Amino acid sequence: MIKLRVNDLAGEFGVSNDELLNLLRQMDVPVRSHLSEISDDQVARLRARWEREKRLRAEKPAATPARRRRSTAAAPAPSPKPAKPAVIEPETPAEPAAATGAKIRRRRAVDVAAAATHAAEVEAAAFADAAASSPALAESPPVPGIDAEQPSPGAYSAAAAMETREKQVPAAVTVADTPPLNETAEASVAVEQAARPIPRPQTPPSGSAGAYTAVPPRRPTPVSRDWQSPRAPSSGQRPTPVASGVPFTSPRPIATGVPGGSSGGPVGGAAGAAAGRRDDKRGGKRRKKRGSVDQEAVTANISKTMTAMRGVTGRRVPRRDDVEAREEMEAQRAEMIEREKKTVHVNEFITVSELAETLKISATEIVGFAFKNLGLMVTINQRLDFDQIELIAGEFGFRAVREAEYSIEANEPETDAKEDLVWRPPVVTIMGHVDHGKTSLLDYIRKANVVAGEAGGITQHIGAYHVTLANGRHITFLDTPGHEAFTAMRARGAQVTDIVVLVVAADDQVMPQTVEAISHAKNAGVPMIVAINKIDLPSANIAKVKQDMLQHGVVLEEFGGSTLSTPISAKKGTNVSELLEQLLLQAEILDLKANPKRRASGAVIEAQLDPGKGAVATVLVQNGTLRVGDDFICGLFSGRVRALLDERGKPVKEAGPAIPVQVLGLTGTPMAGDQFLVVEDATEAREIAQRRERLDREAKSRRTSRGIVSLEDFMSQTAAGERRTLKLLIKADQGGPAEALADSLGQLSNQEVSVDVIQRGVGAVTESDILLAKASGAIIIGFHVRPDTKARAVAEREGVDIKLYRVIYEAVADVRAALEGMLRPEEREVIAGEAEVRELFRVPKIGVIAGCSVRNGVINRQNRVRVIRDGVEVYDGSIGSLRRFKDDVREVRDGFECGIGIDNFNDIKVGDIIESYRKEEVARTLQPNT
Repeated sequence: MIKLRVNDLAGEFGVSNDELLNLLRQMDVPVRSHLSEISDDQVARLRARWEREKRLRAEKPAATPARRRRSTAAAPAPSPKPAKPAVIEPETPAEPAAATGAKIRRRRAVDVAAAATHAAEVEAAAFADAAASSPALAESPPVPGIDAEQPSPGAYSAAAAMETREKQVPAAVTVADTPPLNETAEASVAVEQAARPIPRPQTPPSGSAGAYTAVPPRRPTPVSRDWQSPRAPSSGQRPTPVASGVPFTSPRPIATGVPGGSSGGPVGGAAGAAAGRRDDKRGGKRRKKRGSVDQEAVTANISKTMTAMRGVTGRRVPRRDDVEAREEMEAQRAEMIEREKKTVHVNEFITVSELAETLKISATEIVGFAFKNLGLMVTINQRLDFDQIELIAGEFGFRAVREAEYSIEANEPETDAKEDLVWRPPVVTIMGHVDHGKTSLLDYIRKANVVAGEAGGITQHIGAYHVTLANGRHITFLDTPGHEAFTAMRARGAQVTDIVVLVVAADDQVMPQTVEAISHAKNAGVPMIVAINKIDLPSANIAKVKQDMLQHGVVLEEFGGSTLSTPISAKKGTNVSELLEQLLLQAEILDLKANPKRRASGAVIEAQLDPGKGAVATVLVQNGTLRVGDDFICGLFSGRVRALLDERGKPVKEAGPAIPVQVLGLTGTPMAGDQFLVVEDATEAREIAQRRERLDREAKSRRTSRGIVSLEDFMSQTAAGERRTLKLLIKADQGGPAEALADSLGQLSNQEVSVDVIQRGVGAVTESDILLAKASGAIIIGFHVRPDTKARAVAEREGVDIKLYRVIYEAVADVRAALEGMLRPEEREVIAGEAEVRELFRVPKIGVIAGCSVRNGVINRQNRVRVIRDGVEVYDGSIGSLRRFKDDVREVRDGFECGIGIDNFNDIKVGDIIESYRKEEVARTLQPNT
């Protein structure tokens, strides 16, 4: 449906466009010009408003002739007599102010004020003329008996009182008898009635000598709310006292619709008489005397009326300071958004590659800055602390903010009384390079064969064991993996330990994981004991190992340092008892104590999802006592302890400080390294877990939002070239191996291909994992887990590839091969043969044919050729025709002659060399970190 415009309606109503625009703006209709379109409901409102305005304009002129007739009839009257009844008929008042538009109310208020001001000026002039021409009027005595005839309150009606006064007023009354201030009050009432629906009663002050006797004030009769309806004046209104020979007429009601005799008392009668005098003088060419008007009161009332009307219907024009405030607010909002873009939320100990993805820069820039400005030799998979992250982010124009985990009051350390502190067993972490004998040493101490249970003969989980020695002392051991993929697990083991045992093979040297273990121990600030293993082998060289340790900053006790060392043989048990004695001695020096009477707190060493037990977490209790039935909060999950198991699977009722146990009763699988806290209220624990989970989802959404979110990101990625990404979804039996596998696969990324682990979790491969991999185009890698029957069927139907592994480096090798397949093959140019031009033949409609002799190789028709003249390439194109004698051939070998025609090239000369070549694609090998 076509919408109407403003100019169409203006033509329909017969008014100008500006008038209609003003009316629309008063109705709060948003229009800009006469070409603006108006909706149907707005047109309906406008038509109704226009009809109402039209009726008001039709009623207002009808009252003007009546006023003119009354004035005309009153002028020639020779004697004071009552006017005809037709003159005193009430006029139809205008529509109430609340029902008209702001424009009509504004005009009425201005008209009333102007009329009052003009009437005051005319009355003052008339009063001066009358006093000058008739001095006897000023000396006339006051009329007696007026006060005597004053009725008592409630005795007579206003009409009876006015009629009594009319009978006792003589034909000649001095002008001075009219109280001038009463006229001022009347003018004020007229102006106030334009602004308020109910008039305020006025009390006339006492006049001067010769005026009416002062009438005591009386409470006026309340005026009803229907005062705006048309009303006829009282039939007994008092005539206005005038000088002899001056005619007068009965007064008419004032324009506001309030009759002059509406107040039941002398005050109302006086006000009505004053109104009658004013109307008589206006009808008699405004030559009679009036009192002065209070200009300040009139101006104040006009301002008050205009302000009220603007507040109701007027559109507020924005001031300059409002516009400036709005612009300042918008500038602050834009600055806040820009600051938020430059703020990155990071966790402590993130890798260089993760920081590069967060800052949206290349990892090589961070590596270069760290080497040049910070003096750090870092790789893209090395973890940085928050201070280093803050410096690097500031260099690239970002502000690093540490992600604060939601904590509770229970996180704050409680003060323990000295009498509650008791000795606790030391927590010893065994570290070292792979295959140096860490688990074999622990086997001998535990008298168990743990190595046989590990795939590939290497440890792939953190093992927590509690050992009771022959002397009754207790030691807790943590066995960490030595493979290079388990850097995060070794760092986590060093953070919860008291003593580190560094195992070094005597037949080997200090290896990279050995150096890394030394760094972890130093960063954790824990003492270290060096166990030189495999001394029973013929190739053992203990002195060389000690020299290597010295080169890496580990000064042994025999060299004047504080680090203890013991040569041992884990397989035969040589000197193992001496190592245990050194551990107990170091524990006594540390004076390890804890309070078993408080609520338990600890750290998650490992977590897994058991098919029969559900989520199971290996927790090392660091303080307090953990009991069955305790409510706890662990990372993103909460729960209640349903059962406690030791490392051999036997149930226990409680676990004291430095005791590792398996906890059953979690609502989910926590991450290794999460803090374990026992709380009093289960409801509070659930609320905290929900808040932590929400914060974790927000952090993951920020980290995983690596898509193109802005034009700048799109342009920067386009300029840098497309980067192929292999998306993986990792599921493992425990959280530690999943994290280690993700870190190892992340090291395979380079400038062209990258590994994106979209999710890693604990437990079997489920149907939801298959659907997620299908939606994101990822490959599922299962480590020590298998998919169930339903998940396998869904994977076959959706075409999702699932790879299952039991050894971590097999998974790394397969992913490396997949990434190498994603690399763009390298193009190499292979020279197939050369031919020398010896003769030229011009063939009509074909061009120039070069008679050539093949000098070496093979000239193949499918290969491209280039024309070389004096060692300079002249043309590069393809062969149009290749003939030997008159036969078309595919190739011509060395020593034969042929005719060669080159497409779109005829500038061939004798002696040119035609070189035939082809391009081959050669597979590339993956070179990480480049």
